[in-house]
Amino acid sequence: MVDYKYAIEIGGANTKIYIRDNGLALCEPTLVAAEPTPQGYKVIGLGQEAKKLMGKTNDSVEVFSPVINGVVKNYEYCIELLTYLFKKVEYRKKKDNVVVLVNCALSREEKQNYLSLFHDVGFREVTLVPTVVCTCLGAGKNISSTKVNMVVNIGGANTDIAVINMNSILKGGTLGIGGRAMDVAISHTIAYNHGIIIGLSSAETLKNEVGSLFVNDTLNMEVTGVDVETKIPKSYIITSSDILPVIEPFFEEIVKAVDVTITSLPPEISTDIINSGVIFAGGVSQIAGLDNFLKRKFRYPFTIADDAENISILGAGKLLEDPALLAKIVENF
Repeated sequence: MVDYKYAIEIGGANTKIYIRDNGLALCEPTLVAAEPTPQGYKVIGLGQEAKKLMGKTNDSVEVFSPVINGVVKNYEYCIELLTYLFKKVEYRKKKDNVVVLVNCALSREEKQNYLSLFHDVGFREVTLVPTVVCTCLGAGKNISSTKVNMVVNIGGANTDIAVINMNSILKGGTLGIGGRAMDVAISHTIAYNHGIIIGLSSAETLKNEVGSLFVNDTLNMEVTGVDVETKIPKSYIITSSDILPVIEPFFEEIVKAVDVTITSLPPEISTDIINSGVIFAGGVSQIAGLDNFLKRKFRYPFTIADDAENISILGAGKLLEDPALLAKIVENF
């Protein structure tokens, strides 16, 4: 039986690496910064160093994610980023093995890309597992039983929705809605309503610090950007009431997708979900007021996972300790 030392989750916002017997060892932005040269683009920042360059360089420098909506889009840059991150945790090239968390809706070709990618990074054995299954494990659920569990993982790029039992996904899909789309919408809305251009990094900070699904929340934060007309620096106080109408439609769309999924299931499975409740997880599920919002908008029992941002990679850590369970999950994926 293959001995796996590492598990990795390449998220829309951050990439996390878990080491067996050591725990969560690394969390860095899934970002690459590159600038043009006469010989082609040159990488000038990876991970956290790339994020520091966002909005602080000349227009020729691009800061981007090589993985978009859970799919590898820039293969060579992805190799460079992953090699950089794994060197930080001292992996042994051609000797160590890795478990990779991926979206449940990947095509066969997209799965093969991931396998090839990690072999090129230098891993001997590579195994793909659905992120949502790891989320369920991280929440302490028994995925081997006949009892059905439902997971909604709201991440940086996507929202994964899955119904799980007996080590497999009965029904699952990926919704192209996540924290990054909310950041873009916040940035555009502030430019339109207040005449200030801000970067996605500032928009993300606003979402995390001021964003709230409470109708009457009074959180506020000063943001500085560039005036749309004069192009000079300009500051403005942004409140939760400014952010609410931007982010609420995203959560309404997620709730609608979950509802459609449940109503499409056989009655016996729906009954299990009603009895056990839906698990909401992922970094974006930590936004203020989500519990209150779901009580108003969602008609099924639910729980918001503890340590929602790290729950999936922690669940993957459990798989590193249980090769037999890992083998069963892989067989059904």
